[in-house]
Amino acid sequence: MNRYLYDGTPEGLLSAAALIIAEEKEPETITLAERENTLFEEGLFIATDVAAAEAFFQRLRREAPDAASIFYYFVLAEKEGLDTSLLHYLFLALRQGDRVNGHLTHSAVRDVVMVSRKASRELHRFKGMLRFEKLRDGAYLARMEPDCNILQPLAGHFSRRLRAEDWFIYDVRRRIAARWHQGKLQFGSIEQFVAPALSDEEKKVQALWLTFFRTIAIPDRKNPRLQKSNMPMKYWKYLTEKQGV
Repeated sequence: MNRYLYDGTPEGLLSAAALIIAEEKEPETITLAERENTLFEEGLFIATDVAAAEAFFQRLRREAPDAASIFYYFVLAEKEGLDTSLLHYLFLALRQGDRVNGHLTHSAVRDVVMVSRKASRELHRFKGMLRFEKLRDGAYLARMEPDCNILQPLAGHFSRRLRAEDWFIYDVRRRIAARWHQGKLQFGSIEQFVAPALSDEEKKVQALWLTFFRTIAIPDRKNPRLQKSNMPMKYWKYLTEKQGV
């Protein structure tokens, strides 16, 4: 059997990778895909084993820590159709260590590393541009629509930076939220979300910030193309200074 199936979860993928790499003589000839539960689907299904997945990931962290980080960001990217590439990448990482990340001529390595870097860049970008708005109850709310599922690491970052405040980060696209309240970080889904009213203080601050932003702008030095390159327009929706632009 050279085609295997798994349940589509990160734990399932790691379980499958652990079994395939341990038992197959040539893992790079193996195909891995998410099970679709169709009648004539071909492939041997590997059930998720959380303990095996954890053990495999800990081994990866010991033998190729950078590759473990690449895997983590790859999962955040939620990229479909690259399960086989990820399997081959993990196999090579255990053989070559972190040197594997330099072998971008290998199609599997290139695919995985490029996708991972996209998620890493987006997370870094949101650490600097996420906008919190003060609500009437004193809490703060930040909304975003990232391409990658970066809510968890982003919330972890702000739980260290904004420890004294109560805040929410809401991923509008995935309808999930992170809440920091009384020193605890919680995650959950939101079935229905109604934007709460901003505080009067927040409205004044936003008006002042927008005025400041427009005042310091030098018309002759405006470069829309460079602006869009540094901060794509898809992110402007929740930036105070870009409203009405």
